[in-house]
Amino acid sequence: MKTPLLMIQASPLATSLHQQLIAADYDVRLVNGTAPELDPGTPPPSLILLDAAVSPDIVPVLRDLSLRYPGCPVITLVDAGQSALAGEAMHHGAMDYLLKPFTGEQLVATVNHALSLNQPIPDMVVASPASQQVLLLAKKAAQTNASILIGGESGTGKECLARYIHDQSPRAKGPYVAVNCAAIPETMLESTLFGHARGAFTGAQQSQTGKFELANGGTLVLDEISEMPLALQAKLLRVLQERELEKLGSNQKVKLDVRVIAASNRDLRAEAAAGRFREDLFYRLDVLPLSWPALRQRQEDILPLARHFLAKHAPESGFELHPDAARALLAHDWPGNVRELENTIQRALILARGLVLQTIDLMLPDTVTAPTPAQMPAASSLQHSRRSAEFQHVLDTLRRFNGHRKDTAEALGVTTRALRYKLAAMREQGIDINQAAVTG
Repeated sequence: MKTPLLMIQASPLATSLHQQLIAADYDVRLVNGTAPELDPGTPPPSLILLDAAVSPDIVPVLRDLSLRYPGCPVITLVDAGQSALAGEAMHHGAMDYLLKPFTGEQLVATVNHALSLNQPIPDMVVASPASQQVLLLAKKAAQTNASILIGGESGTGKECLARYIHDQSPRAKGPYVAVNCAAIPETMLESTLFGHARGAFTGAQQSQTGKFELANGGTLVLDEISEMPLALQAKLLRVLQERELEKLGSNQKVKLDVRVIAASNRDLRAEAAAGRFREDLFYRLDVLPLSWPALRQRQEDILPLARHFLAKHAPESGFELHPDAARALLAHDWPGNVRELENTIQRALILARGLVLQTIDLMLPDTVTAPTPAQMPAASSLQHSRRSAEFQHVLDTLRRFNGHRKDTAEALGVTTRALRYKLAAMREQGIDINQAAVTG
């Protein structure tokens, strides 16, 4: 599997950033200068970290980077008192920013998020008639400025569809900003969305630009919008109606030019009828409704998606599916949808004993049981070394987070479900994971 290459501009923070990202299994290169550049012959970076303290005149630097490394996401590192500079950077090509000081967990989460958003979308795998119809409607919707509501079960690919709409729209060159409403504490969500002025509340020592303002000229995705508190829903409705906002603690109005895409795995019409979601906000968002069918309802997509994930996670390795493994994939119900399918393929690549993936490598609970060490043929020394190094990295990360599964999974950039499968595979190999006191 290809390791993302991160380019970090040399700065007082660089050594710490380097260590934290190396621990998260990234290939990291430190480069000097206000306009950093990798050595000739080095593959292009997957992501760039740019420190505003080293390059305060950040706009021409971003312009230069976009010419030398087209399509490469940039994260700017900005002092807490310079949130306006962070907003300016995003309007000139930066994908995201981090306000100093930040934790290692915030750094890794932001990098993972930026890399996931930067995955190529044009080759969306849509073999089934149901998926083709959704994509056709999405392409039409992209040409308008109307709000869009994307429905579908968890793991169906709602954020991928949102990114596709942005990329197909006249706003494609503008910022793309995604917010998971369920992941942000309720007390911080209003400030995150709308921003705040200095002194707006206890601890607000500096003003902050909100996600709406950062998305000006582009697209704002509100994922899991059903988790937004009712009081905040009323403020969101007002912003959508008036196309302007006031930061917390300020009476100055900010004009907005933002396309809003909302997503939810719940039936918002039913939520509104039950009083758990504002009906007027629902109708404001539901101008152009789209919904991904569950993966079990579009079986024609399963094998093309599986082969897509093989190519994504093991490029140029020549992995193939055994016919029995393909039949097992088609027979599975996929309660976790596309996300579960991708995790299954990643797991199979880790457990694979050759270039043809077998049914036993998939570890699907409704078809096979996990292989025992006696069932596993001896791997080549290269495969064994790679797997041993990976298992050791998982074990080291578990120890770093005192055995807490959720924190470990976030640091590794995988889901807790994928981590559980990894731990099960380690147990089957006779590795004592209890020494890391696994919890959570």
